[in-house]
Formats: sequence, structure tokens, C-alpha cells
Amino acid sequence: MTARIIDGRARAAALREQVGTHARAFAAAAGRPAGLAVVLVGEDAASAVYVRSKERATEAAGMRGQVHRLPADATQGSLLELVERLNADAGVDGILVQLPLPPHMDADAVIAAIDPDKDVDGFHPVNAGRLATGLPGFVPCTPLGCLMLLREELGDLSGLDAVVIGRSNIVGKPMAQLLIGDSCTVTVAHSRTRDLGQVVARADIVVAAVGRARMIRGEWLKPGATVIDVGINRLPDGSLAGDVDFASAAQVARAITPVPGGVGPMTIACLLRNALMAAHRREGMTPPAGL
Repeated sequence: MTARIIDGRARAAALREQVGTHARAFAAAAGRPAGLAVVLVGEDAASAVYVRSKERATEAAGMRGQVHRLPADATQGSLLELVERLNADAGVDGILVQLPLPPHMDADAVIAAIDPDKDVDGFHPVNAGRLATGLPGFVPCTPLGCLMLLREELGDLSGLDAVVIGRSNIVGKPMAQLLIGDSCTVTVAHSRTRDLGQVVARADIVVAAVGRARMIRGEWLKPGATVIDVGINRLPDGSLAGDVDFASAAQVARAITPVPGGVGPMTIACLLRNALMAAHRREGMTPPAGL
């Protein structure tokens, strides 16, 4: 068996095109564009690249993007003051504070300061609670993108066995909640799970988000499983690898996401989607169907 490659770039491009169409309609109806504010603290190279990508994608979708840059030695108080200004800005529908923050800042406190209705990253405790209890709210962009890829690949997910490898608040936990919401039978595993290979072997769906290069081996997989690899790890030679050993997994799986080109593009597309949904809700407009 040779796995089908799940093309995240193509799916993300289609979603961004949909968002752009609805964003232009929103601007015409509301008399203003949807607005997304991104806050970057410090000069982390990877974060700067992500922020530039988000800025370009926001503008391409016909939305108003703002990037607020603070120096690495900025105080926690100055960052919280900026968040409060963005909370009060009627032209800002979504706020994203790029992580990680410098070590002297409390990321949890900063996230908690964001208006939950502008928390397009879906990290605020209120949105985490909404997801856990099945209420409408913002879902973190990476697991939302994973779910979209799975639905497109498999259709109805009801009754499928899913294993999520990783337990972070950013991917693992919300991914498990989303799969439960789609009526999967879900196991959350992690780097300390005993007999991880045996846990993975029973899964129809494997979502790997553990942060260890090529940790998930092809021989662990159930033949015909669908594999979503969230990991992106820099190898000593400078190349990138996922959390799944792609070469061996592709010989067993039914379908698999590549790294890069799988989940990553969906994250930014889902961010734009969340910002547009926030704009509709804040204007009292019905969010577009199908996003």
C-alpha cells in the first residue's frame, strides 16, 4: 500500500478563497473590513516569519491586518495595556498574541486578558470551556485545520477509533475534544504512554502532535489508517521532519499529511476563518455557512 498524500496547501487555498469571498461581502454590508490584530514581542526568527505570513494572508483575504511589535524587554504591563486597547478597538475583531513570549512574561495571564469574543486563537479559558462543553466558541486553528482535513478525506467520522499523540492546550487537548464532537472514540496518548505502539495500532485515525521527530513508526500503524502529522522538527542537516516517520508510514497508511505542506497551511487559513466569524458575530450578522 502507498498512502494518498493529503494536500494541505490545496485545501488551505480553497478555504482562503472562500474566506476572501465572504470577507468582501462582509465589508460591503458592514461598511468596514474585518480586522485582525497580531502582537509580536521580541525578535524570535520563527515567530517573525509566522507573523509576516499571517499579515500577507490577512491582506490577501480583503481583511484589515495590524501588526503590533514590542521589544523583547517590554514589560508585561505594557503588553497587557496593548491588549486592553485592542479589546476596546471597534475595528479589531480578532486578537492574536504570537507565542512564545519572552521568559519574563506570563503567557497565561496575557491570553486571559484577551476578550474571549476576539480570541481567534481559541486559547482563552472561556473558549476552551466552550469547546469542552459543546458550546459555540473559537477553536484553536491547528486542530480545526486537522479536523477539516479529516472530514474531507474520510467524510463521516462517527464511530472511528482515533488516537491523539500529544496533550498540549494548543493541539492535543482541543483535537481530542473536536474528535469527540464528531463521535469518534478517542484516546489521548503522549511521550510517556506505555506500549505506545500498541495504542496506535488500533487507531483508524492518528493525529501526531508530540514534538519528537519521526517518533511514530510505520509498523505501529493499523493498515489503512489516516495519519495527520502536526509535528514540524528541524533536523541537524537543516531539513524538516514531522513526528511521523513518513517513509515507513506511507507504506501502511491509507492517507497521510506531508511535512511541510500538510497541516501548516491550514493553520493560517483557519485563523482567517476565525477572524471573519468574529467580525460577523460582533456586528450581529449571521456567520457564513460552510466555513
